[in-house]
Amino acid sequence: MQVVPAYQRGAPISAAAFTRTGLLGFIGPAGLVFVAGKMDGLMAVGGRRHSADDIVATALAVEPMKFVYRGRIAVFSVTVLHDERIVVVAEQRPDSTEEDSFQWMSRVLQAIDGIHQVGVYCLALVPSNTLPKTPLGGIHLSETKQLFLEGALHPCNVLMCPHTCVTNLPKPRQKQPAEIGPASVMVGNLVSGKRIAQASGRDLGQMEDNDQARRFLFLSEVLQWRAQTTPDHVLYTLLNARGTVAGSLTCLQLHKRAEKIAALLAERRHLQDGDHVALVYPPGVDLIAAFYGCLYAGCVPVTVRPPHPQNIATTLPTVKMIVEVSRSACLMTSQILCKLLRSKEASAAVDARTWPPVLDTDDLPKKKPPLLFKPSNSDTLAYLDFSVSTTGMLAGVQMSHGATSAFCRSIKLQCELYPSREVALCLDPYCGLGFVLWCLCSVYSGHQSILIPPSELEANPSLWLSAVSQSRVRDTFCSYSVMELCTKGLGLQTEALKARGLDLSRVRTCVVVAEERPRTALTQSFSKLFKDLGLHPRAVSTSFGCRVNLAICLQGTSGPDPTTVYVDMRALRHDRVRLVERGSPHSLPLMESGKILPGVRIIIANPETKGPMGESHLGEIWVHSGHNASGYFTVYGDEALQSDHFCSRLSFGDTQTIWARTGYLGFLRRTELTDASGERHDALYVVGALEEAMELRGMRYHPIDIETSIIRTHKSITECAVFTWTNLLVVVVELDGSEQEALDLVPLVTNVVLEEHYLIVGVVVVVDMGVIPINSRGEKQRMHLRDGFLADQLDPVYVAYNM
Repeated sequence: MQVVPAYQRGAPISAAAFTRTGLLGFIGPAGLVFVAGKMDGLMAVGGRRHSADDIVATALAVEPMKFVYRGRIAVFSVTVLHDERIVVVAEQRPDSTEEDSFQWMSRVLQAIDGIHQVGVYCLALVPSNTLPKTPLGGIHLSETKQLFLEGALHPCNVLMCPHTCVTNLPKPRQKQPAEIGPASVMVGNLVSGKRIAQASGRDLGQMEDNDQARRFLFLSEVLQWRAQTTPDHVLYTLLNARGTVAGSLTCLQLHKRAEKIAALLAERRHLQDGDHVALVYPPGVDLIAAFYGCLYAGCVPVTVRPPHPQNIATTLPTVKMIVEVSRSACLMTSQILCKLLRSKEASAAVDARTWPPVLDTDDLPKKKPPLLFKPSNSDTLAYLDFSVSTTGMLAGVQMSHGATSAFCRSIKLQCELYPSREVALCLDPYCGLGFVLWCLCSVYSGHQSILIPPSELEANPSLWLSAVSQSRVRDTFCSYSVMELCTKGLGLQTEALKARGLDLSRVRTCVVVAEERPRTALTQSFSKLFKDLGLHPRAVSTSFGCRVNLAICLQGTSGPDPTTVYVDMRALRHDRVRLVERGSPHSLPLMESGKILPGVRIIIANPETKGPMGESHLGEIWVHSGHNASGYFTVYGDEALQSDHFCSRLSFGDTQTIWARTGYLGFLRRTELTDASGERHDALYVVGALEEAMELRGMRYHPIDIETSIIRTHKSITECAVFTWTNLLVVVVELDGSEQEALDLVPLVTNVVLEEHYLIVGVVVVVDMGVIPINSRGEKQRMHLRDGFLADQLDPVYVAYNM
């Protein structure tokens, strides 16, 4: 390329044209030309220039000099977090040991730091003769760099040093005192000039409807009334993996079966009114009959997921723990599970003598109970709801008879349920809203529930959607695990299903029952995938509940469609909500969690000061409702926790109302849409659980945001979970691929977390698929994973400690 060099003022130095060589150098004494390097090997790091050739020379001079195979080293820079970072890739000799590799790598890092005063971001070793070559046999630099960035280099050793060489991270945040305190001016419903963030569902008392069940205080009375007035009306139909009916219950059959179970309990002389009974059944109609049998006998039922026959060692201790913590006086189950509890494998996991008396309900007495129990008032305990949270805490809450009836009525009104309706359920019936839909709602509202155990979908992934299509169901409920199973298992079968006549055009609501931030990506891919089968994208929505209130929001039949907003992820880390346009940098989509249920009031409060927050401000979601749980059921009886979670009051403003704290961060936003009542609609957006959030560098991070970034980086990453360990961020990724790909993931994971979240990853753990524990709701159990990591039980493919 010909150039004419010029002076600063613009005049040419000489008339002759020069050719650019691409070499760097200077003219020394006696007109000698000294060549110092090449232009294309220049790297500008931290405002200083470094030559790649110089760094190669330094690395080659490190002992043992024969370590690098034929001197083949590539040095280049990659841009990470607004600066160039140096990457050194070397081919190692075939006979090198792991020990040799690490010794050589640590010496190289010290040498480059000492001589060039620059940190190496990544040092990777690859097997001999694997780097791409130029026609003359040298290393093809640009191709090597491309392979590194794509995660296709397949190194056999990697050492990342982000802690030493990334020095341009934003300053850690200094926490400011809360903006809104009692000193803020409150005028009516304004706080600091903003509308107070509060919203409520429709008023239960004002709603006139021909709800016959309202006359009764207790669900057991509603069942007796239905058995008398509509004895042959089918309440429940259970499907098996083939899609055929495996069992059903009419109003009278359920009543009769519940009576016999009550008689069985009455025979046990030692049982008192109010004793707790553990119900250990697979998802089905036996569980429902046992529940009402307990109510008829005056006992308090506790539903427990049965142990998994293929995995007794890990699942049986959880059953035992719930039975113990709930202080169950006896345990009711089926004949098959009865045998399983007494088997050798079970005795190895839990001593058989430590179980309370076990009753088998497959063989029931013929006689009726002496008298059906009627509770003294609606505040007495109806049932206990036990669930393991994502942080591994087992929490049981107490549901009174009054709360249970209010809950059923609220769902009946929101979903417009009545005897001529059919609802398909494909979720776990052991806790939360899943249990209420499976066992309670049909008895209260009289509609028919088609029950599909999620475990049956493993054998037949299309079972749920086929049942919805065949029964022409308009409303269906599922869990995230079920939705994921359908999305992955039926992704390539939509044409075949269409040919078989599968039609989802009648579905009006398809609700995911959840206790977390809506998984927008999953619900959208599910909607897109089954759009060809007639599923309306607006039909898919999520619900939201937690321990203190099992269902706060649920997309009903009327009311506006769920809205999605985009917020700035960086502002969210500072506990602020900043709305942005879709597709803008650092934007995060948040989907509304359905509509607030009738009889529910919500306010957003500052979790530290307990003051009310303004609209579109991030705070803790507090709830006031007739179906709030009445408290935790614990052996230890931690009174402080109890009153704080279930009986909180605002520090100023409306200090009279008693609220329950959900432990979730979120915000309310008034939309342009109108509610069924004609008012403007207030949308609730759930951001994440406070106990899951990680405090790093003074900012609040939600694990799911970091995990979403990581899963996008490489096609081989199928799942990911993050947690903190002594101020270090630990990333566990599941690898779907060969072990050669494991080390490719380390730089990619480190890069993306730096770029998008301004965090340095301390440890990257690459594991096999299925290692990250997931609960029945499809939520990651990050704390169980952390315990496994600390106890060295993960059996990882590779662990990288970033220096």
